[in-house]
Amino acid sequence: MSHPQVVRVYSTYQDPDYESPWQNVAPRGSTGSGVIIGPHRILTGAHVVANATFVQVQKQSDPAKVTARVEAISHDSDLALLRVDDREFARGIRPAVIGDLPHLRDPVQVVGYPIGGEEVSITEGVVSRIEVQRYEHSQRHLLAATVDAAINEGNSGGPVLARGKVVGIAFQALQDAENIGEMVPAPILRRFLDGVKHGKDPRVPGLGITTQPLENPALRAHLGMKPQHSGVLVNAVQYGSSAWDHLQEGDVLMQIDGLRIADNGTVRYRGRFRCQFDAVVGDHHIGDRVTARILRGGAVHAVTMRMEPMAWLVPRTEFDRRPMWYLYGGLVFQRLTAEFLRIWGEQWWDKAPKELLHLFYSGNRKPERREVVVLAQVLADAVNVGYEPFHNDVVELVNGTAPVDMADFVRRMDAATGAVVLKLSSGASVLLDAAAARAAMPRILQRYHVPGDRSPDLPRPAGAKRRAGRPAKARK
Repeated sequence: MSHPQVVRVYSTYQDPDYESPWQNVAPRGSTGSGVIIGPHRILTGAHVVANATFVQVQKQSDPAKVTARVEAISHDSDLALLRVDDREFARGIRPAVIGDLPHLRDPVQVVGYPIGGEEVSITEGVVSRIEVQRYEHSQRHLLAATVDAAINEGNSGGPVLARGKVVGIAFQALQDAENIGEMVPAPILRRFLDGVKHGKDPRVPGLGITTQPLENPALRAHLGMKPQHSGVLVNAVQYGSSAWDHLQEGDVLMQIDGLRIADNGTVRYRGRFRCQFDAVVGDHHIGDRVTARILRGGAVHAVTMRMEPMAWLVPRTEFDRRPMWYLYGGLVFQRLTAEFLRIWGEQWWDKAPKELLHLFYSGNRKPERREVVVLAQVLADAVNVGYEPFHNDVVELVNGTAPVDMADFVRRMDAATGAVVLKLSSGASVLLDAAAARAAMPRILQRYHVPGDRSPDLPRPAGAKRRAGRPAKARK
């Protein structure tokens, strides 16, 4: 079987340079796979076309490449829909059909274009596990299926087939294992495509809560749980998330979307699979209403939550957008994000500063603290002498007041007069004279080839003009 619906995807992409956030790194290229699901549409992985500046697709045994564009993308669920405007591209090819969630031990085929060859590759295996997994591209925990078939570089974005239908999209190999990969399963594919069809937000909502299991009898008794009760303890609720104003710290979440939550945090998903209760979130769109039952103060309550995008103190996905940055007296400030942490390389989760990692994993977003501002680096100048060691330090206070987010921080810095005192999380203090810092800016911008003092998404002082400038050449 030749699977003519499976195509190769060529992506030219240009990532932002988070070490010099006013510029990009040099353009690079990569390949992946995709599957034709309509006359002009190709389903692939979001990571295949993330930060893409130019996309092409190629049919089997056809040297011609055809230009495509990203019609919709969900970085949360690692899915993208490409559109090819060439009417002849898919002529004579029957589009693939999206199937249903497979059963355990169902035989499957992973079809794609792994590196090292020009023709389509087919590997066979079976579905060995269906549960909530961490998606490497987005750091989200969503439903995924594990197959014991190789998913190699270039295979990503290609279809996983069962009985002739697409039951998943290959998206990552399982680390420290041979010939084992994971796929985005059919229910999440359907949710994404249904959302595109009806013009819905492609992001996957998130409850925005931190929980712990309730298997300890003493803890259950302390919370007033009866023998027939089960659920998980809510330890934190992220501001701006679906659960904000509905769930509280100390609640017992007993049921979600009609599914009973066991004491270990699992539900019987679709009547077949025992997996973490997070799985139900992947079935919904932003704006959907989801019901839950909670135990609070010894009484059971029903709540209805409007599904909202996941609200992190430290954002997980920053693809297809530029970094947020601000320059003041040679001090470069950035918003802490997962992409910023990747400065420390492939093992950033082990090499990045421990405080930044703690905020990434355990930080809670609150009304009074919605983002983390980091003094990322110091562009040396006479005005900031002695402050060079304080890079990658969190800004706690600006003249005695904690900034709410990056925009609030910038407004406070722009409005400051006289002495500007920054208190850092390390305990260090940075003091600049506002007039001297502003006077130094023209020479700092010229010396370090910086096109301006802030990213376009940050507020500017009233009446201020944007500085015209050409972005500096990307570093090698």
